[in-house]
Amino acid sequence: MEVLSSRILIRPRDPEVAWAFYGGTLGLAVAREFPGGVVYFLGTGYLEVSGRVPDAGSGPDGIWLQVRDVEAAEAELRTAGAVVTRGTRTEPWGLRECWIADPDGRALVLVEVPPDHPIRRDVR
Repeated sequence: MEVLSSRILIRPRDPEVAWAFYGGTLGLAVAREFPGGVVYFLGTGYLEVSGRVPDAGSGPDGIWLQVRDVEAAEAELRTAGAVVTRGTRTEPWGLRECWIADPDGRALVLVEVPPDHPIRRDVR
């Protein structure tokens, strides 16, 4: 299988609240809008927030977002009113992580890859 493009789709309880969070609080740039949905740039991928699900909520899934400086991102998002569920710390696997929640409780993992981490040396 050859994947040419990818997009994560989420269905929030309240689209307007989710759009305000992803576009406003997180400051993600809009790739396109359509009736009932917004697609945001998400680094090298896309995040589509569309539709409405009355019982949307947090499950075991999360969205991994690599940032340059996780502590700065945490401070910025706290100031913007984001719910930080786990403050910045270095994990046993060597990544610096901070966890926040979207309006539906979905986990967003902010990750900083330190310069000496093996991910930076893996050229696959």
